[in-house]
Amino acid sequence: MMLVDCGDGVFGTGGGEQMGGLRELAGSFVVPGPAGVAVRDRLRVSAADAAVLAEVGRFLGSLAAGDLAERSRQGLGHDAAGWAVRKRALTGKSSARWAGSITKATHDQWALARRGQAAHRGWLRGQIASIEARLARPLGAKANRREGLVRGYGSRGEWHAKSRRLQTLKNRLVSVEADWAAGRVRVVRGGKRLAHARHHLEAAGLDEAAWRRRWQAARMLLAADGESGKRLGNETIRVTDIGQLSIKLPAPLVHLANAPHGRYLLDATVRFRHRGQEWRDRITANRAVAYRIHHDVLRGRWYVTASWQRAAASVLPLDTALARGVVGVDMNDDHLAAWQLDVHGNPVGEPQRFFYDLTGSTEHRDAQIRHALTRLLHHTRRGGAAAIAIEDLDFAAEKGREKHGRNKRFRRLLSRFPTAKLKARLVSMAAEQDIAVVAVDPACTSKWGAQHWQKPLTTPRRKTSRHDAASIAVGRRALGHPIRRRTTPPPPHQSDGAGHRTVQARPDARRREETRPQPTGPRTRCVSLVVERKRGTPACPTPFGAALLSHSPGNRPHSHSVFRNGRTTS
Repeated sequence: MMLVDCGDGVFGTGGGEQMGGLRELAGSFVVPGPAGVAVRDRLRVSAADAAVLAEVGRFLGSLAAGDLAERSRQGLGHDAAGWAVRKRALTGKSSARWAGSITKATHDQWALARRGQAAHRGWLRGQIASIEARLARPLGAKANRREGLVRGYGSRGEWHAKSRRLQTLKNRLVSVEADWAAGRVRVVRGGKRLAHARHHLEAAGLDEAAWRRRWQAARMLLAADGESGKRLGNETIRVTDIGQLSIKLPAPLVHLANAPHGRYLLDATVRFRHRGQEWRDRITANRAVAYRIHHDVLRGRWYVTASWQRAAASVLPLDTALARGVVGVDMNDDHLAAWQLDVHGNPVGEPQRFFYDLTGSTEHRDAQIRHALTRLLHHTRRGGAAAIAIEDLDFAAEKGREKHGRNKRFRRLLSRFPTAKLKARLVSMAAEQDIAVVAVDPACTSKWGAQHWQKPLTTPRRKTSRHDAASIAVGRRALGHPIRRRTTPPPPHQSDGAGHRTVQARPDARRREETRPQPTGPRTRCVSLVVERKRGTPACPTPFGAALLSHSPGNRPHSHSVFRNGRTTS
């Protein structure tokens, strides 16, 4: 790996210049495929079915809330024996299968909250260290990356405000550290945002009845993990191959059963149109399938989601994935810039842009990303490539007030940029199209792409943008070629003193970006018939002048005559 220095470390979205100083370029790799699958279908339930589902969901949700509170009180002292005690207590209130589903959901929720707590603790420590370093610098002091010095605050007022914020963050860190040591997590079943809206109904545009319906729907629990070897892969929530859905009722609600063995059979049928055949093959073989039923109060609809794990597939070798070229992709805040490259790293065809809009609700942003990735995959298949190269971006270290404090618009852009979701969605969708996803180091792709490719590819009929050039840089880095097209050495190092010879990376230097070493000895250029003259002087007027031989200046024999300045010299 070569060492690169990208200067001041300021980067633009899609460029990936998040390098401050000198570091090594990470190697490109093929991203592993998805480990699981989830599909969703709408349940067109009747009024009676909706009433039963709501009652069962609220009852199981209350049990889950109590179990989560008990698990939180146990903290780090929880063990398998405690788990068994909680499960036995829930079995008497519901059933053995629902008790297992509830305790499993509780453990997943506690573990998720614990990971979030660890991430928040690390973020607080980083913010405190950053503010303390800047407070120690004089006002208006500039950053010095060579000496590891950060810039100081711009004014006395800003310095005072940051000192107050430092004390707030320290107090918050003390509380988080105490929770972490005690194994205590803070979870709001139903969502913290919705709970906060209860005290601000007018600002949220809700009345108490509407808020209550949303709160109860968010706290319901109608989810059960599957079991391999059981009938149709799930005994708690069962879906047959013809779409009949039935649920196992808890003991206090068994009077609602309309089918044998305490089950309730819904009138609505399930038809998974996406991956339906894969789901049908799985339940026919009695392999585990997890189901979750939830209610969308705003739309007044019920949905069922089926999910299952996939067998770990072998990762395709990098050379095999790139055997037919690659489509380099530069991710930006409003579009994907793509350009196809052949195996030699040459751009093929025209640049492509796939736009999306990240404003609005979460569902709208997710749909926009899916549509853009669908168009990208169709373009890749039409071009004959079998791989897509993307930048391995992670803006976690770039977020925060201390690095981009005054640029609020840029901070908001970084916060909403869906790097992880876009990458995960692309990997999942590309796996269905048999297209490999290659992740590359994002260092200086925009900077070097614009430097070496933007101007040469700009024509009167095609305006190449900086993002188009960055997509070429991403693709060439995935293929193992240097981003630069060719490099001219300094004039004193050229063979003719100030000639036009260029050097390139060695043909066998794969996965590297470096220049060919300069030759140690003098290089000569064999020219059969060359007449040396100065600019502005006429050609040799004598008959014998055209037949004179001339070699390079360092190797020319003194016996040869050369026509200079209108006269012949020996």
